[in-house]
Amino acid sequence: MPTKPLSIKSDDEVLVMAGKDRSFADNQRRGRVIGVFPKEQRVLVDGINIMKRAVRQSQKVRQGGIVEGPGPIHVSNVMLICPNCDQPTRVGHRRREDGTKVRVCKKCHQDIDE
Repeated sequence: MPTKPLSIKSDDEVLVMAGKDRSFADNQRRGRVIGVFPKEQRVLVDGINIMKRAVRQSQKVRQGGIVEGPGPIHVSNVMLICPNCDQPTRVGHRRREDGTKVRVCKKCHQDIDE
């Protein structure tokens, strides 16, 4: 079954809206997207959903032990932060005159993609 393309891409800044790392009024949890998995509809956000994993020593990993790293979070639990108005926003799409498709902020109506 084909999946819908995600509105969030790598290197976007997002705000966590739900889950254990959700934001509160004065303590907003923001992070940069470091990985996108469209088939699973999940994203990796730097500093969010930190998971611990036991790793055995190998040639790739010199020191074995417990390693911390970000875990994937569902794309419905994060909201894109517009680089123009610096507000969490929904994402729309628009076609330019040259035929390219671009993401648009629903609050300030500016193009998100340069």
